Amino acid sequence: MLCAGGTGGHLFPAQALAHVLVERGYEVHLAADERVRKFADDFPATEIHQIRSATIGSKNPLRVTKSLMTLFAGYRQSQALLKKLNPVVVAGFGGYPTLPPMFGAVRKGIPTLVHEQNAVLGRANRLLAPRVSLVAMGFEGVAGQAISRVKVLGNPVRPAVIEAAASAYPSRKVSDPFHLLVFGGSQGAAYFSEVLPQACRLLPEEMIFQLRIVQQARPDDIEPLRHAFEAAGIKAEVETFFKDMPERISKSHLVVSRAGASTVSELAVIGRPAILVPYPHALDHDQAANAASVAKAGGAHIIKQDKLTPETLAKELISAIKDPKKLALAGKNAKKTGKPNAAEALADCIEQIA
Repeated sequence: MLCAGGTGGHLFPAQALAHVLVERGYEVHLAADERVRKFADDFPATEIHQIRSATIGSKNPLRVTKSLMTLFAGYRQSQALLKKLNPVVVAGFGGYPTLPPMFGAVRKGIPTLVHEQNAVLGRANRLLAPRVSLVAMGFEGVAGQAISRVKVLGNPVRPAVIEAAASAYPSRKVSDPFHLLVFGGSQGAAYFSEVLPQACRLLPEEMIFQLRIVQQARPDDIEPLRHAFEAAGIKAEVETFFKDMPERISKSHLVVSRAGASTVSELAVIGRPAILVPYPHALDHDQAANAASVAKAGGAHIIKQDKLTPETLAKELISAIKDPKKLALAGKNAKKTGKPNAAEALADCIEQIA
């Protein structure tokens, strides 16, 4: 039984592990909150169970009480589900929806594992880490918390990412079209929708016509973005969600994105250079920590959001378009940090604790 919060960052590693476990003959069940519907079609689970959950982020006592009551209801729901399924292992991938089934599994004495995708333990995993059989990390470091039974395995990536990793970096000459991919996690990034059109207007005219942009954006930003690119004469494809994101990454010369754990891991396995802009309001600054290893290897450039002005981004794009060899080398450097076998390693751990 796998448990995850209902965002791509939590679900993609669980999905990658599920594929390996199914290949090894296991029956996989997924427990998540209602947001999982968006990803349900691609998850190789026998059944997906929606567990009641809530976030404890408010300082309002009434809201905290309401959240705790919802989590307790999810715990009771999880107890019944665990009794019915009797899983050999329960593995959590972060997010508050993992708390009810994971605490239920711990209480029943079922072997348990949490996988932390980020370089810093998330709040839910922080609560679970001292209580589970094993903690698996996607990156080095456990945020200074003294926890035994830790293994650094990397982040499992989906089969589509492994397939995309087989594609060589797309070669280009200085005068060839330049493919730019821009996204900000499963919810998009409003800031990119604001800054990118302004940066494009600062490019030399010949570079504007070379650009081929694929951008993921929030629903409210779709039409303004399309109009801005059209007015500038830029060929662009703008959508709220791309199901074939690994293929889009493989076809890109440069990626501009947030630095979520899944994003950084997939960029590294596929081997594409990136400008990484960590989400500035993250409580634990986990995205900056995620980006550090690939940036240190020369595979990415980290720019803080408050430093990513239209002028700065335009300068970065001009440099990238002018120097294809430097960009291709950055792609190779990124790939050196990738861990394409992380799903297999995590499945081995699952079997060991079972």
